[in-house]
Amino acid sequence: MGRGSGRGKSILFGEHFVVYGLPALAAGISAETVALVSRSKDLGWRIDDRRPEVPGYKAKKLDEQTVSINNVLRAAGLDMSDKGVFIEYEGDLVCASGFGASAASCVSLARALSDEFGLEFDDDKINEIAFEGEKGYHGTPSGIDNTASTFGGLVWYVRNLDGGAPTFEKLRLRKSIHLTIASTGLTASTTDVVGDVRAKKDQNPSWFHEIAAEYENLVHQARDALLEFNLDRVGELMNKNHELLQNLTVSCKELDKMVEIARENGASGAKLTGTGRGGNMIAIAPDGGIQKRIGDALERNGAPLVYNTTFGL
Repeated sequence: MGRGSGRGKSILFGEHFVVYGLPALAAGISAETVALVSRSKDLGWRIDDRRPEVPGYKAKKLDEQTVSINNVLRAAGLDMSDKGVFIEYEGDLVCASGFGASAASCVSLARALSDEFGLEFDDDKINEIAFEGEKGYHGTPSGIDNTASTFGGLVWYVRNLDGGAPTFEKLRLRKSIHLTIASTGLTASTTDVVGDVRAKKDQNPSWFHEIAAEYENLVHQARDALLEFNLDRVGELMNKNHELLQNLTVSCKELDKMVEIARENGASGAKLTGTGRGGNMIAIAPDGGIQKRIGDALERNGAPLVYNTTFGL
């Protein structure tokens, strides 16, 4: 039986600004999806998906998952017309929007297939295969999720606005950082929110340019602060990043309230993560005790999903 794992992810800095070629920082979190692959007498593939989920997530993603698995098998060079495999998914990564669940499933499957069939894929090849798998879920993925899932640590990502390959740089911290992820329970359309920001940018270019210039300076400082393990400074920059996203009008009262609760309970910094106008918030904590206090406070105040994890290693 072959076995492989892939990490979940969280965007730390860069929502919306990354669309316009500015850098983003993403983290591969400690929670992971595990794939087990065994050979089957029946041709093709079968699956038993035991991953934890928010209600309805896996059913909603079933058609996309089918395309994704076929993409991974094809990219791995495995012809299923003359063989069969049984795929099992498990692990502690919750299947929910904003956690990189699809990327983690692709990475873990690619590694399990390599293990079972003796393909000896290195991490760069695993990442390449997982990117093909991500197309089943996202059509034209950026690649940042599968890269964070494959390599863990931190990923510095810059989109190529001319349509070429993006720039990825893999970074490592000296030790892990405590991260709390909490969901508002609200779902916003990424296409709609990104389109709305673009419309506002086109209507008032100087307004957007001023905010973007401030963000570009901020994200370089954030990279340095993370590598120096200066969590107080990282937190300050996260808080400022949230203000910039508020200025872009992509926050909402639910996100702002969760950010406030996290800060009041000891977070070094907190901000929305992902599309905004719903979705998730992230907060970093100086230690596990304060992380628990943050998570407990968010749960008491009605957050439907709170997830304590770490990133950096």
